[in-house]
Amino acid sequence: MDKNLRGIKFLKEGKMEEALKLFTEQIDEQPDDPAAYINFGNVLTAVGELERAVKFFEKAIEIDPEAVSAYYSLGTFYYEQEQFEKARSYFEKSIQKGLQESDAFFMLGMCFVQLEQNTLALPYLQRAVELNGDDIEARFQYGLSLANAQILEEAIKQFKQVIQLDDQHADAYYNLGVAYAGHLEDCDQAKVCFQKALHIQKDHLLAGYGLKMIEKMTENAES
Repeated sequence: MDKNLRGIKFLKEGKMEEALKLFTEQIDEQPDDPAAYINFGNVLTAVGELERAVKFFEKAIEIDPEAVSAYYSLGTFYYEQEQFEKARSYFEKSIQKGLQESDAFFMLGMCFVQLEQNTLALPYLQRAVELNGDDIEARFQYGLSLANAQILEEAIKQFKQVIQLDDQHADAYYNLGVAYAGHLEDCDQAKVCFQKALHIQKDHLLAGYGLKMIEKMTENAES
């Protein structure tokens, strides 16, 4: 097993010092190995030294402009710094250069969400779900983007699937309740969804507000 692979094994085991030692040796022995710089950057990221990590990811790209993992890692860094336009650019490059993983499409979609460009987010969130149907957060965010785009039948379908994957997902129940109340005009089902959201998360303010609104509408209809 080469030093990169051994170092990755240590990284997964949480043995940061051992991982850093191996990646340092790899860089010393093969200074043109982009993987060693990426791996070193990943260790620095794991221990919170983000600014230093960036330099290693940039070095990897300098050595190999096709180093897709480095673009993805830089995208993650800038996303966490809330520099969403920069993050978008790096996630786009990672995909353009061949990274076809669910996480890359999800993060690119989330950049567009944060930039309030919901229509642009939709195809990337959809692709993330297609690549990994068990990714609850990707499916939930896809549902939200569909709802924001007023594609409500499909949004309802996605929220239902989120609940099938995680029956304790309070936000999915809340958003499903909103869809039932507003789109389907089904106050009974909306009430059930809001109640379930509150059962899971007692301080879910939006679900509490939604339930009060439904109860008020029901009272007015009966009076």
